[in-house]
Amino acid sequence: MAINPFLSASSSKKSTHTKPVLAPHERRSSISLYVSNKPGVLVRVAQVFARRGFNIDSLVVSPGKDPEFSRMTIECHGASDSFDQIIKQCAKLVDVVHAGEHDGDHIIAREFALIKVGTTQETRSDILQIIEHFKAWTVDFTDESLIIQIAGSTEKLDSAVGLLEPYGIIEQVRTGRVIMARGKEET
Repeated sequence: MAINPFLSASSSKKSTHTKPVLAPHERRSSISLYVSNKPGVLVRVAQVFARRGFNIDSLVVSPGKDPEFSRMTIECHGASDSFDQIIKQCAKLVDVVHAGEHDGDHIIAREFALIKVGTTQETRSDILQIIEHFKAWTVDFTDESLIIQIAGSTEKLDSAVGLLEPYGIIEQVRTGRVIMARGKEET
């Protein structure tokens, strides 16, 4: 495997998109909120997490099927015994219609990323093989870089990033997980 000559000492460091190490009394969770689409709702929701000492690892907000409502998907970690309280406090907020925790086999979870990788004529075919393996797409192609679009599980994206790092990741943007409950269960 050829290494990209455009790498600088600072860009050869390991990826900063790693999950934080949890203390023994902590856990990671996915919380879904269905909220009124009004100014200030995000701030009030974030305050609930901050007051309980939870860190929000990723937050995705998107319109619901009704434009008056939005869906929030929050990936967070904090004290295991406080998750029920977080959900109850979020549900009590005036603009929250529904709040719930979603993990395990009862959800479909996906993440999306754009990754810009430095390339040379010598490394291009290796990078394209990695892209093909992960069923990703090249959305921009120049002599010096490729921009890759990839979607899937967080683990799939982490694996792709790990294989692309030696070639020189110039930039990456990730959405965080979006989730939907399987079957008729409400998200």
